[in-house]
Amino acid sequence: MKLILTDDVDTLGKRGDVVDVADGYARNFLLPKKKAIKANDGALAQAESIREARIEADRKAKETAENIATQLVGSRVVLAAQAGDEGQLYGSVGAGDIVEGIKRFTGIELERGQVAIDNPIKAIGLHEIQIKVHPEVEFPLTLDVIPA
Repeated sequence: MKLILTDDVDTLGKRGDVVDVADGYARNFLLPKKKAIKANDGALAQAESIREARIEADRKAKETAENIATQLVGSRVVLAAQAGDEGQLYGSVGAGDIVEGIKRFTGIELERGQVAIDNPIKAIGLHEIQIKVHPEVEFPLTLDVIPA
């Protein structure tokens, strides 16, 4: 059965794609959950406009991500945290603290999910973290944790 996806389906495609699936999969899952509509001439024209809008939105999102990357690459963000005499933090610095520090120093707002750290930072000093603002745009950022 030929369908037009109205929502992203992980194993099948993105919104606006025309797919050919088994009748049972279409009747039992895609159509009842409103993840697809049957393909006809009018719907195919609509699918083309949906696909073009999705491509344009993806292009704009990547362009915005590249602008953020050019502003942040090479910069150092300083965070103050309570630490003991040996340089160990009393707590830890997590993604939320990093996002707040970036906003305070640069004015750029990121989401916690865009900051990639393996483990929370528990010591003072320089730390290299990865910022992933788009699936195709990822860059390193130097984080300087100082005792408060």
